[in-house]
Amino acid sequence: MRVYDAESTRRRLLAAATADFAAHGIAGARVDRIATGAGVNKAQLYAYFGDKLGLFDAVFRMHADAVVDATPFTADDLPRYAVGLYDAALARPELVRLAAWARLERVTPGDATTGDAKPGTATTGTAATRTAAVGRKVEAIAGAQRAGLLTGAMAPRDVLTLVIAMALAWSAAGLSDAASPDDPSADHERRREALFEAVSGAFRVARPSARPAGQD
Repeated sequence: MRVYDAESTRRRLLAAATADFAAHGIAGARVDRIATGAGVNKAQLYAYFGDKLGLFDAVFRMHADAVVDATPFTADDLPRYAVGLYDAALARPELVRLAAWARLERVTPGDATTGDAKPGTATTGTAATRTAAVGRKVEAIAGAQRAGLLTGAMAPRDVLTLVIAMALAWSAAGLSDAASPDDPSADHERRREALFEAVSGAFRVARPSARPAGQD
């Protein structure tokens, strides 16, 4: 007798949905194609996620949480945080594409790196948690500003936004050539060094720590 593995089914659905949403966007993704790719029927998909937006939110949240977990945030070491985001985006290009589709289609399930969420979006029960997460980052930056570790010439939320934008400059969301895991190690190191120096200079970090070497 075949044993039904609910968690395995959920993982297959999320994997198939990640590929479909990243390739076709929210409107272009097809529930029947995702279900077929996961080896389940559409009724099972709806039972797990409710509807297509619920599925997109779950996919986005899975990748965003992985990036947040892999990139510790320290307000008095923004250069290191930016380099961590560069590496996270390199490891999870699907998240950047999902975020780009969400913005184009005016659906905001929650920010990939800050944990932010906006009303009237695909996010449901996670909105309060994500808003609290970005609030903690903003308050930490404000504290570092009060301590004289960061420039006080910018609003804390704007500092966070700019750091993220700089870190993602080489991602699929940027306007320059996108970085790829297959790029030479020297290229990744050059970008990390440039990013570290740019963030250090832009926000007048008083005591930046030694730049961490990345893993390619």
